[in-house]
Amino acid sequence: MSMRFRVCALLEGALEQRGISSEAVLRQAGLPRGFFQQEKLLVTTEELFALWRTVGSHSPDPSIGLQLGAEMSVERYDPAAIAALCSRTYRDALTRISRYKKISCPEEVRVTSSPEEVSVEFTFLLGRAAEPTTLVDLCLAWIWAIGRRGTGFPLNPLRLEVTRPAADTPILEQHFGCPIHYNTGHNRLILAAHDVERAFVTHNAALFEMLGPQLEAELRIRESNLGDQVKGVLKALLAGHRPKLPEVSAQLGMTPRTLQRRLTETGLTFQSLLEEARRDLARHYLTHSGLELNETAYLLGYDDANSFFRAFHNWEGTTPGQWRNAHAPAHN
Repeated sequence: MSMRFRVCALLEGALEQRGISSEAVLRQAGLPRGFFQQEKLLVTTEELFALWRTVGSHSPDPSIGLQLGAEMSVERYDPAAIAALCSRTYRDALTRISRYKKISCPEEVRVTSSPEEVSVEFTFLLGRAAEPTTLVDLCLAWIWAIGRRGTGFPLNPLRLEVTRPAADTPILEQHFGCPIHYNTGHNRLILAAHDVERAFVTHNAALFEMLGPQLEAELRIRESNLGDQVKGVLKALLAGHRPKLPEVSAQLGMTPRTLQRRLTETGLTFQSLLEEARRDLARHYLTHSGLELNETAYLLGYDDANSFFRAFHNWEGTTPGQWRNAHAPAHN
């Protein structure tokens, strides 16, 4: 998972066309004056929130997030959107977005299905403050626009569920053409199950055959790295106590729930990674240090030496002392 978001290079022009000073937006958002002149426009979650909060406050039109999301100019820069438009159906497109979005930024697109409905929710994994309504509008309008463009059909959501209180003007109702539920505690687009089964007129199997393998390769790299990242943090924290999942998730910049879910998705468990980290460190201590066995047990976070001895025997089929003697460096 990338820790930063890529900002579309066309945003500067889109703001200026709407009478919004990009320079003023950057200044208030705390971004450098020459931000849009950089080769790669990368921001943290905090900076992303500040940018879109400022865009919303500077725009004379409260529907600016909806407008920008509906334009979908970002698709030219987002591999997940390109893969989505190549899909066979809207459901396939949602699956691909959910699968590949995590490659490029610390954001998840969660798709939940029931026999009658399909809900789509955007989650900013590192967000500490409330999500700016302009950004929420953009995301929801974007995912809906992909469905409308892909199917070529003017489909309407069943409803929209948002965290904000009811507004004075029915901006969301006018844009999406569906009921809006306010103060829900989440931001979700709810679609009819039969609509997500509609075929995409933009289906392009040949294009996805070129794009898909690269996306899958990047996804495998990131997923395989997760176990190594967790073990690396565990080894750093294993110094006289047993690290807990919240400690590790904090070091990786994600919530405990997110880390647990990602481990499950990749077939890993926190306990198994903890044991692997302990085993690696045990081998290192026994081979390269003169630590007493009870000191080694303490550093590995075991309550007592006997617990360490039992664990080590399960790993290696022998005792720590016998293993140390068998693997002691040879001296000439």
